[in-house]
Amino acid sequence: MLNNFTRLRRVVITGIGCVTPIGIGRDKFWESLSAGKSGVRRIESFDTTDSEVKIAAEVPDFDWEAQLSIKDRKHVPRTVPLVLAAAREAVADAKIDTEALTEDERRKIGVEIGTGGGGLAFAEKHYEYWYVGPKTHASVYIIPASTHGGLSSEISMALGLRGLSHVVSTGCTSSTDAIFYAAQHIALGRQDTMIAGGVDAPLAPGILAGFNLMTVLTKDWNDEPQRASRPFAKGRSGIVVGEGSYVFVLEALETAFERGAKIYAEIAGYGATCDAYHRVRLDDSGIEPARAMTIALADAGIEPEQIDHVNLHGTSTVMNDKIETVALKIGLGDHAYKIPMSATKSQVGHPQGASGAAGIAATLFAMETGTIAPTINLDEPDPDCDLDYVPNVARKARVATALCNCIGFGSKNSALILRKIDV
Repeated sequence: MLNNFTRLRRVVITGIGCVTPIGIGRDKFWESLSAGKSGVRRIESFDTTDSEVKIAAEVPDFDWEAQLSIKDRKHVPRTVPLVLAAAREAVADAKIDTEALTEDERRKIGVEIGTGGGGLAFAEKHYEYWYVGPKTHASVYIIPASTHGGLSSEISMALGLRGLSHVVSTGCTSSTDAIFYAAQHIALGRQDTMIAGGVDAPLAPGILAGFNLMTVLTKDWNDEPQRASRPFAKGRSGIVVGEGSYVFVLEALETAFERGAKIYAEIAGYGATCDAYHRVRLDDSGIEPARAMTIALADAGIEPEQIDHVNLHGTSTVMNDKIETVALKIGLGDHAYKIPMSATKSQVGHPQGASGAAGIAATLFAMETGTIAPTINLDEPDPDCDLDYVPNVARKARVATALCNCIGFGSKNSALILRKIDV
């Protein structure tokens, strides 16, 4: 936790980068999100003839060549160019010129990235090349490229950053956890600046089949993709897999002041728990996700009544949405009924390990613009989901302090609190 006796420095966010199914670049992402645009469409990256699920939230029209050479593209998973593009935009947004950094400055900037699947899709494709053919298409780097750790290294190498370079993989909570760990490194004085966020691209036939085996994917909306992701709605039937990358620049508050940097928000609190219950299912009680929220509140030194907005995990599964609603009532008490909340996944699908970062990006824009993005496809709420999920249309509201929730496989729960700083 940040607000204990070991805390040395306050940590703020000064740069945002987004590569998403509803727009490439931070401005396009927010324009589409606030307008209630869906990024779910028929899958184009592989043949779905034999698949029950034919839809996903893919990033369209992505320019690989802007991020990697033709030679390098063969040797890295899709997650690498996605995260490179978001990291470069975040650094540019923070007005940090990485080419002008001194050697000492390079050593004070680290990288912390969260991912769920990492290079799994890459591994699936390249093992198929090797065993089915043609073998000449298989990369000699299939092992390091298929593991998660290379994601942060690619950013470090591309930007010449010699601080720590870590990857966190805790399922759906990966990027929320990575952002907190990055903040902690700065708070403890181990790094001055961190590039932190999340990326995932879990789109391949085998991965889709694996999710489908768990019966968590919706199969009801292949002919109407944009209506498929419908958190908290009556009749919702499951997750829509998504891809994307959301990356931020974090730095010490005093460093940001010295640079004259634009400050989006302070990372004010964090909490994490585990249900210790099941590999996939959540405990119906909602106690542990609620406890993650209360830990985060205590860490930030605030009461539930000070929360102006909640960005929800909101997966669009019957179980998860109902339990998250229960947890919100436990963690926030009666105030839960008074807080406008929204589920970013209704528009960008479920980007697995990048989920938390996607919600944090949406929350930062809500704080900056005074507009809360909607939860789309919420025409008829589930009676068990009776909170204010900002249905279908964006809403004007002052957001000074916000809570971002994540609930993942393995019963992991993470909650992060952002607070606006008036300067």
